[in-house]
Amino acid sequence: MSETTVDDLETGAMTQTAAVLRDSADDMQAQNDAFTGTVGEIKAANPRMTCRNVNVYYDEKHAIQDVSLDVGKNEVISMIGPSGCGKSTFLRCLNRMNDTIDICRVTGEIKLDGQDIYDKRLDVVPLRAQVGMVFQKPNPFPKSIYDNIAYGPRIHGLAEDKDEMDEIVESSLIRAGLWKEVRDRLDQPGTGLSGGQQQRLCIARTIAVSPEVILMDEPCSALDPIATAIIEELIDELRENFTIAIVTHSMQQAARVSQRTAYFHLGKLIEVGNTDDIFTNPSHKLTEDYITGRFG
Repeated sequence: MSETTVDDLETGAMTQTAAVLRDSADDMQAQNDAFTGTVGEIKAANPRMTCRNVNVYYDEKHAIQDVSLDVGKNEVISMIGPSGCGKSTFLRCLNRMNDTIDICRVTGEIKLDGQDIYDKRLDVVPLRAQVGMVFQKPNPFPKSIYDNIAYGPRIHGLAEDKDEMDEIVESSLIRAGLWKEVRDRLDQPGTGLSGGQQQRLCIARTIAVSPEVILMDEPCSALDPIATAIIEELIDELRENFTIAIVTHSMQQAARVSQRTAYFHLGKLIEVGNTDDIFTNPSHKLTEDYITGRFG
C-alpha cells in the first residue's frame, strides 16, 4: 500500500474544511429562509425616526427586505452584520442618499418626527441638513478648515453676519473636540489634517447645521486605534444632543458606543435590542453565530 503523502493530508484537510464551510453556509441560508420576523423590540421609547416595512431594490436585486425599526432620541443605535448584509444600504435610506443611485427603488415608510421623508413634495436639501451623514473615509472639502465648517450654514442661511458665523464655526469645532488643535490655523486647508482630525472636521461640519440625526457609516474603519478611541468618546458626548445611527464592522465598537444594536443578515433585520443583551444573550441563532465568530 502506498504511503500517505503530505500533499494527500493537506488535500484531505482542505476538502474537510470546505465541506464544513458548505454545511455552515447551508445552515445559515436555511435559517435565513425560515426567518419570519425580527426578534426583539423594534420600537424605541422616544423615537426620532420610525421605519416600517422598508424594502430596497437595485433593479431586480432585493437588497433590504421588509425592515421595520425605530431610532430613538438621544441614543446611539449600532447596525452590525457581515459584509453585504444591507446595513449601509438601510442607513442611506434614512436621509435618501440612495436617491442618487438610478437603479435603486425604496418602498415602505420612513418618518422623521412624524414627517414622511419620502413624500414627493419634500425637499431633500433641508432633509440632509436634519439628517447628516459622516462617511467611512474622511472627505473634507478642498477648502480651509473655517470654510469647511461654514459651508453648510452659508447654504442654509444660518448666520446673519461674520460674528454669528465665527460663533458657529468655533462651537462646532469645540463640540467635535477639534478646536484646541486647529484654532490657530483655521485658514489652512482641511485636507492637511491627520486622518483622525479630518474625520472630526467632517463631524464638526455635519453638526454645524444643527441636525436632529447623525448617520455614521463605519466612521473609524480608516483610522488608527488612538484616533478611533477619540471618535468613540466624541460619539458618546454627542449623544446628549443628537440621535446617532452607526454602521460598524467592529462588534467591540458597537458594544462600546451604542445603547441598542440591530443585527442584519442577507437584507433582513434579524434581531434588535439592548446592546448588552445582544452581545451576551442573543435570542436568534444567526445573531449568536455572528457574535461568536462562526461567520462574519
